[in-house]
Amino acid sequence: MSKEQQEVLDDAYNRYRATIIKEFYEDTKELRKWATVEGPGGHTKEEFINKCKTDTELSEKWGLKIEERELSLEERFNIRYPGGKFSVFQENYPNTHKRNNPNDLLDAFDIPTKLITITYNDKTIESYES
Repeated sequence: MSKEQQEVLDDAYNRYRATIIKEFYEDTKELRKWATVEGPGGHTKEEFINKCKTDTELSEKWGLKIEERELSLEERFNIRYPGGKFSVFQENYPNTHKRNNPNDLLDAFDIPTKLITITYNDKTIESYES
């Protein structure tokens, strides 16, 4: 994940935590020490991020949309060979390489396998991961 994406996730989580703590304090009207990351009734940062990936209601409430998807073979090819002819690659791959799977060639070049898209406050950041 890119530094910019990490900063966006930190911002969203900090806003979430501040709201949870404020709501808890207002509900109980008691001053408490927050010794744990989880605090009162909230999620850890990791739980919050994972929930935003799968729970559209929570994701919409906090304005944080996180999408992860696997890249197709063609998308991976275009990262390695921008402007290249994927159809020629597909046709010639078995004849020119002894590997069983064309993904093996792209893996050998450390071509990413996953696209991560984070949208927060109408700003979208994309990054690739292997």
